[in-house]
Amino acid sequence: MVNTLPQMAALLPVFLLAFTGLALLLVDTISPDARSNTSMAVVGALGSLAALAASVWLVVSGTGSADTGGAITLFAEAIKVDTMALFFTAIFASVTALVVVAAHDYFHDHTNPAAFYSLVVFAATGMALLAAANSLAVVFVALEMVSLPSYVLVAYLKRDRGSVEAGMKYFLIGALSSAIFLFGISLVYAATGSLLLGDVAEGIGSLDGLAGVAGLGIVMILGGVAFKTASVPFHFWAPEAYEGAPAPVSAFLSSASKAAGFVVAFRLFTEAFPVGASLAAGIDWVLAFGVLAAVTMTLGNFAAAVQEEVKRMLAYSSIGHAGYALIGVAALSQGGSANGAVMGAAMAHLLVYGFMNTGAFLFVAMAERWGVGRTFEDYAGLARRAPVASTAMAVFMFSLAGLPPFAGFFSKYFLFMGAIDNGFLWLAAFGAVNSVVSLYYYSRVVKALFIDDPASSSSLDVIDVRPTGLYAAVIFAAVATVLLLPGFGPVIETAEAAASALF
Repeated sequence: MVNTLPQMAALLPVFLLAFTGLALLLVDTISPDARSNTSMAVVGALGSLAALAASVWLVVSGTGSADTGGAITLFAEAIKVDTMALFFTAIFASVTALVVVAAHDYFHDHTNPAAFYSLVVFAATGMALLAAANSLAVVFVALEMVSLPSYVLVAYLKRDRGSVEAGMKYFLIGALSSAIFLFGISLVYAATGSLLLGDVAEGIGSLDGLAGVAGLGIVMILGGVAFKTASVPFHFWAPEAYEGAPAPVSAFLSSASKAAGFVVAFRLFTEAFPVGASLAAGIDWVLAFGVLAAVTMTLGNFAAAVQEEVKRMLAYSSIGHAGYALIGVAALSQGGSANGAVMGAAMAHLLVYGFMNTGAFLFVAMAERWGVGRTFEDYAGLARRAPVASTAMAVFMFSLAGLPPFAGFFSKYFLFMGAIDNGFLWLAAFGAVNSVVSLYYYSRVVKALFIDDPASSSSLDVIDVRPTGLYAAVIFAAVATVLLLPGFGPVIETAEAAASALF
């Protein structure tokens, strides 16, 4: 039935997200006094879920897959919808729905909730467009569509000094990274004469003395990608932004925005700068990504291990997981038989990570709503008064650590095995050692929740309030994390098929 629809229907998830953002602004403009936090959350959640349903439907129906004729190109090939684009759009829509539902309680007393919901949905729209970009120009425009709302979201609590300071730092560093990324694009264009990814790849294969210009441009683009994914040495904005931002925003940025950075990396460094052509031109970005992955996962995990605040620990933890996902491009090799497998495993890991990391940050949002504090000690004994939510947090922690039988174990297993099969045993070893390190600080949260005693018998009285939206989002994320276990076979198969089509 999908084949009978016009090709523009392949962008249905993007349109649904864009129309949802516009609908939120329209309702707020027409009846600013009548609109409510609940109505805004409902509209945002329904729009996000509709985009998720459309993405899943298009993937199941084979839209853009190699078996049904290949990717669908639109607007003079500037947009390309394939299984990878739809896969990542499903991640963005899922995280957006969870964040919007949770924000209903987090911003229950805010004077202008419509601005928050519309900014989140518009940022998700940019992410979905970014996943389908087939031109360096579209990549940059879509990245800015993601970045500009993100700056505002981080500084959304205007009366909170930490939030405003985090937003300012994020904006200044983000503006610098955007300039570097754009300059890199201009150098690649100067060397290859095109912005379309396929044409750039052909130009890389015949540079005629411009290899240095193209190489410098690729390094700058790599730096922009490293910033967006919070990879070392461009990671220093992440702990500040995640800690100062409202917890739902931290969840959104550390999951959806990070996945957006990786879809850029996966797309550009397979279609625009393929391994073979880049190596022939003397540009070894695979080695750069390998070093980046190893350093990022190591610094992120060891920094997380010494934190005393749960939210800041999760911020450094997200840097560590960026290192794991970087294996998806760091373990590629010229003519490697497992290229599709390792990149597909990285995509599957990002899907699992989207649920478990978002759920963990939303649990922190619930703790902030209760006012119990930020440190591990403040979480002591929470399981006695909030057993269901605490159990969900334990699921997130064990899954993030990669313990069986949780979905995080299987996504890491396939990722490390893909790296080994492609000849990158050292990267898999780095990942395994760092996973062991991460178990220490993740278990600290579980220990505080279930084993430690609270400072006083009255310190937990504040959690008598049950924030429905936050509870629903946290529980749904936990259920999704668990249900991904029996459903991981189709997930990894879809991801590997989408990745293999790029090679």
